[in-house]
Amino acid sequence: MASRTCLTLVLAAGEGTRMKSAKPKVLHEAAGRSLVGHALSSALAAGASRLAAVIGPDRGDVAEEVRRYASTAQVFVQKERLGTAHAVLAARSALEQPADDILVLFADTPLVRPETLTRMREALSDGAAVAVLGFSASDPTGYGRLIVQNDELVAIREERDASADERKIGFCNAGLMALAGKHALELLQAVSNANAKREFYLTDVVGLARGLGLKTVALEADEAEVQGVNTRVQLASVEAQFQVRLRTAAMEDGATLIAPETVFLSADTKIGRDVLIEPNVFFGPGVTVEDGATIRANCHLEGAHVGKHVTIGPFARLRPGASLGEHTRIGNFVEIKNAVLDNDVKVNHLAYVGDAHVGADANIGAGAITCNYDGAQKHRTEIGAGAFVGVNVALVAPVEVGAGAYIGTGSVITKNVPADALAVARARQEVKEGWAAHRRAKNPKKKS
Repeated sequence: MASRTCLTLVLAAGEGTRMKSAKPKVLHEAAGRSLVGHALSSALAAGASRLAAVIGPDRGDVAEEVRRYASTAQVFVQKERLGTAHAVLAARSALEQPADDILVLFADTPLVRPETLTRMREALSDGAAVAVLGFSASDPTGYGRLIVQNDELVAIREERDASADERKIGFCNAGLMALAGKHALELLQAVSNANAKREFYLTDVVGLARGLGLKTVALEADEAEVQGVNTRVQLASVEAQFQVRLRTAAMEDGATLIAPETVFLSADTKIGRDVLIEPNVFFGPGVTVEDGATIRANCHLEGAHVGKHVTIGPFARLRPGASLGEHTRIGNFVEIKNAVLDNDVKVNHLAYVGDAHVGADANIGAGAITCNYDGAQKHRTEIGAGAFVGVNVALVAPVEVGAGAYIGTGSVITKNVPADALAVARARQEVKEGWAAHRRAKNPKKKS
């Protein structure tokens, strides 16, 4: 398909009132990515030469999301909702530019694979003017039926217009369509709104194409792949499908998931070979885990890079900007945020490292924290290679701890510590013999 140009048009104008949400349906997320983001990502993976999206009025948030995934995408506004063909024609200026193939996708159908889009384009390459994607429905009620004769699609019949025999057909319209570029605009402009709803239906192009003697075909996808999202229940169903895909791909690529059904991945999660993931681990967007790492139970990772042979958790949190060098160990109840930890660093338990750089072989003790926020600004902490930060130490940023330095337990460090130095910043212990007994005698407990 590399020799053929392709315009992919994503329809994203629906508000999704059944979602009962303040934000439009297409901005809701599954597998850490917006629904419209999934559609655009699949289009790019299928080799789209150009991308365009049709959005609703005053939806700058949707336009921004479109350009987050496709910076060069054209964005068009459908001012009135007068049907799917009307929505496609909102992008008329994009359609007027030459393209061999035109794909029409729906932003609320996020599970469609790039391979399926490629098959639709191949149908155009083989001579079809229109290729429609369908599925064999477990329950076809409410769907338009695809009527196929002699390997060609002869009609799309809406259920209310179908005969009794046609309603028995289980092959249904999934909505997605591919159009030969040389015929697309002619067919779309010929669509009429002479129907009960006075709307312009994209499905009418099948009959129009056949009236011109053009070839129309239907391709089949799995029902799960083409399920749409109109409610939060359906959103949860789509999420479940994504998780099955992502877990399966991770395991097939060489990772071990002890309890796959308890691990939640994002669409862009990258997991290397021989990675071990224990139960109840959540991967937000932007996580890379390199070969041989171990993620123990009940960890949460987002926007983080985990180096080779790192061990994390249990009960650890990596926030955006966390980057862990090889063989680093992050233990239970440790939080890392916007910090680079070099190789062989140990932060074994109950610590917070934020806005920091920690050199190789350094050790961060239990209860140690970097005090990075002064109420107005964030500040960085530098901890040198081989440094030892004791238990319950507070490093008040901005501050530097030199290589090989030792910070005594319970210290509050507010000034830079030179390399190989010992820093102790705590009150000297004082013991007063007999003080407690004297206090009890002076203030005896009252009996209840």
